[in-house]
Amino acid sequence: MKCPFCGADDTQVIDSRVNDEGNSIRRRRRCAGCDKRFTTYETAELHLPQVVKQNGTREEFSREKLRLSFTRALHKRPVPTEYVDRAIEHIVQKILGQGEREIMARSLGEIVMQELRLMDKVAYIRFASVYRSFQDVDDFHDVIRDLDKQGQHEAKPAPRSRAKAGKTSKPDV
Repeated sequence: MKCPFCGADDTQVIDSRVNDEGNSIRRRRRCAGCDKRFTTYETAELHLPQVVKQNGTREEFSREKLRLSFTRALHKRPVPTEYVDRAIEHIVQKILGQGEREIMARSLGEIVMQELRLMDKVAYIRFASVYRSFQDVDDFHDVIRDLDKQGQHEAKPAPRSRAKAGKTSKPDV
């Protein structure tokens, strides 16, 4: 590592520490030439795949564009920012886990829809309506019907016992 002050090649590591998140190392260095100290950070270099659009063009994966998609779908919905952050991180990890150099925009959109479906049904429908280019009300009905079917397959709490109509229950004395 070259000294940023004098350009000398001879620097020594004085101290190394892992940051709180555990994803980088902070190194304190001293230059043997000018005796000045400086700090460097070591992190893993991860390359996210390029996104291949429907028209064949390619662009760099953008967390900002992903966050904007979530923000638009979740506009005025009661979903905490931490949930969005976790969803974005989950999407990035899923994409990195695939190990591909490119990802189709359609696949990325489906992954976003999976996260929104778990997070907020209204946001999911909003995103799906734009993403799948809904043409009429029937398209909305189809997606809502699919959500209802999914909801029926999830575990539901046992129904509460209800008093019969017209009768009131009195405690035994």
